[in-house]
Amino acid sequence: MSSSEPARRGPAAGADAPPAGPPAGSIAVPTVDVDRSDPAYRAWLKEAVRKVQADANRSADTHLLRFPLPEQWGIDLYLKDESTHPTGSLKHRLARSLFLYGLCNGWIRPDRPVIEASSGSTAVSEAYFAKLIGVPFIAVMPRTTSAEKCRLIEFHGGQCHFVDDSRKMYEESARLAAETGGHYMDQFTYAERATDWRGNNNIAESIYQQLRLERYPEPSWIVATAGTGGTSATIARYVHYMQYDTFICVPDPENSCFFDGWNDHDPLATSDCGSRIEGIGRPRMEPSFVTGAVDRMMKVPDAASVAAVRALEAALGRKAGGSTGTGLWSALKIVGEMVEQGRRGSVVTLICDPGDRYLDKYYSDAWLAEQGLDIEPYATAMAEFLRTGVWP
Repeated sequence: MSSSEPARRGPAAGADAPPAGPPAGSIAVPTVDVDRSDPAYRAWLKEAVRKVQADANRSADTHLLRFPLPEQWGIDLYLKDESTHPTGSLKHRLARSLFLYGLCNGWIRPDRPVIEASSGSTAVSEAYFAKLIGVPFIAVMPRTTSAEKCRLIEFHGGQCHFVDDSRKMYEESARLAAETGGHYMDQFTYAERATDWRGNNNIAESIYQQLRLERYPEPSWIVATAGTGGTSATIARYVHYMQYDTFICVPDPENSCFFDGWNDHDPLATSDCGSRIEGIGRPRMEPSFVTGAVDRMMKVPDAASVAAVRALEAALGRKAGGSTGTGLWSALKIVGEMVEQGRRGSVVTLICDPGDRYLDKYYSDAWLAEQGLDIEPYATAMAEFLRTGVWP
């Protein structure tokens, strides 16, 4: 600097000055860090998931039984016997999937109850898995649920909480969950998304594996009744994913809105009273019922469902629940169409649960009379069909 240039100085004392910056290497806005990691909870979670998965490894796959049809028809009818699961019903698969879904999402916690709205079989299976991982279980169900199902829920350590109106189950379950700090499982929302429909030995993959050596390994139709809609969604999605030509039929009982909602494209369809066929049929269109995946639906009279389970006992020597009869009646109707059209192939439906849970209902003539159900015309029609091949 030459002696003639004025000296350069900083701001005079008291003058406005830029604020001092942060020290070199520091951050002006700190990161907000909340660490909720809980090693004890994660250890419990790992053990709970292991127990649920181990149950699947211990459970052999369910049987695929043949229903006797005249050989000259060239048609095979199979029933996937889901009653052989550890808790005796198709809902064992669903309960396992729901528990894994709830655990892995962090919704099911130690010592807090799992609560479910259920007409029976799902609650039996969920009570089993709750006991397996050591959490309380509360089943919210209609007061008309069979005594045997209630006994099985309590046998597995669950508690039965009754409502007089089946349409109130949802809100009562949510209320109990909020009151207790527990988790409302909500099968009617999560059934279709909790199951791995692409495979992993789901019910659809199992059916196709078991048919692999049969004369018609790709069935023309699979008939699956709907309670949550999770099973029909799983089967339909798997069929589409694997690019099979199988069609999906969902039979619906009386006093259920599924058929009307599907037929009328009405997602708000409702029914004024509960289904007499336990485990299937709903008073509202459930979120887990995927209507777009279904090819066909039937509205089956309750008397036909009961007649069909009694025909099943005569043919195979085993009792089944009413929902099995709803599916069997519809499957036989499809078989009748195939006979009339001269088509050969196979049809699959399900044995959903055992009939010993319903001895005071579908196998009781007094209960049928009380309900005003006359099964004789349907029993006669099935017997005539199996003799002549002509569907009434």
